[in-house]
Amino acid sequence: MENEYKYRVVAWWTSGQTGIAKSEVAPSAIHFAAPPLFGGLEGRWTPEDLLMTALASCFTTTFHAIAECSKFEYTDLAVEAEGAVSKADNTGYAFRAIVIRPTLTIPHEEQRERAFNLLHKAKTLCLVSRALAIPQEFEARVEIGKHSPV
Repeated sequence: MENEYKYRVVAWWTSGQTGIAKSEVAPSAIHFAAPPLFGGLEGRWTPEDLLMTALASCFTTTFHAIAECSKFEYTDLAVEAEGAVSKADNTGYAFRAIVIRPTLTIPHEEQRERAFNLLHKAKTLCLVSRALAIPQEFEARVEIGKHSPV
């Protein structure tokens, strides 16, 4: 498909209560664990943290691209993403709410309305935010024998 870009991450459980995730494009692996509430280790990224990181960082990069194309100057942008997880009836735990809180600092008051418009545009165009609403394909494999991490 023309204009299609693929991103690949491999994660594997290493030992005990921790795992490692690695990307082909990043030099460092990320050590992760289940949240401490579910028996994971303190001080490790959790899948839930990484999802919020994906949302916040995607919003940040999307806004930056929009601002650059729009020749909009800003001083700072901090984006907080917060997810609330609770136990559902019979389906286990699930995200029940996600809030994205961008705080944009601009040099001039007269830019305020345009700033809000660009922030809303970034929310609409954020790839990760939009991806959470699409159905996911599941391609499971089972292999026999020893497998080494990629």
